[in-house]
Amino acid sequence: MKINFFPNIYLWLLLITLPVTVFSQSTDFTIQDVKFESQGITLAGSILTPKNAIAAVVIVHGSDPVEREMEFATRLANEGITVLTYDKRGVGESGGVYVGPSVGTNNIDTGNLNLLSHDASAAVNTFRTYLKDKKIPIGLVGFSQAGWIIPIAADKNPQIEFMVLFSCPTITTLEQLRFQFYTNGNNTFWENHTESDAREHIKNDPNRYQFTATDPKIYLNNLLIPGLWIFGEKDIQIPVKLCMEQLNTLKAQGNPFEYTLFSKLGHNTASDNDREPVDISIQWIKQKALSIKKYKN
Repeated sequence: MKINFFPNIYLWLLLITLPVTVFSQSTDFTIQDVKFESQGITLAGSILTPKNAIAAVVIVHGSDPVEREMEFATRLANEGITVLTYDKRGVGESGGVYVGPSVGTNNIDTGNLNLLSHDASAAVNTFRTYLKDKKIPIGLVGFSQAGWIIPIAADKNPQIEFMVLFSCPTITTLEQLRFQFYTNGNNTFWENHTESDAREHIKNDPNRYQFTATDPKIYLNNLLIPGLWIFGEKDIQIPVKLCMEQLNTLKAQGNPFEYTLFSKLGHNTASDNDREPVDISIQWIKQKALSIKKYKN
């Protein structure tokens, strides 16, 4: 199922009318370095503030040891979205310990995912104090592993008012691992396997690691904030069609969630090689932010 939020020609016309700015020397947004506390350590990041902000977002990392996402943040700021992006715990200028990198170790155990959700929530709380417009909606935008982190943070922090999730799972951590071990990094996996093959493996394959699974549906069930998932049909990190199926179940019970599927993309749906997924997410953020702000007034 693919959701088109705009006819292609309308989206193209809309995008070419938006202002173009130059990174770092631009007078259309400013960059301010900030530090904030989370669970006993100091995290470091940057806030990018455009002149006339429509929305505000905090960027949540995937599983890799990544510093602040300045390139992605700049793209959002150029579109009138204020952004807080920070170095992941234990990376760059941020304190603490980065847990990983081996998939299946405690980088996706419940303790670490909860810790990272505290970091995202603390970022939101700090971000709010820097925003001139106190009614501007704040959301979370994240990638991959953030599919487990964002729902936990949003369930606990009412200041989070929308979320955008690129290639993010709606299945449990252990189910995702079973699928990832099955595909084994093979980019031609879907040329030789069916959806039923994958689901059978996810259902019956024994776990290679023993830890309590995190199920994002527990938190998503409780959320009544808008959410947009961006999927690539050729993804070999998460079983996309199973994730969409679970989102359909949540949508049927009234959760305001949407998703869109790109048939030619894999796990990296936020890549600059194909701008459409991010462009769609930007327009969605603007639309939801205006609706939320109108409701507040």
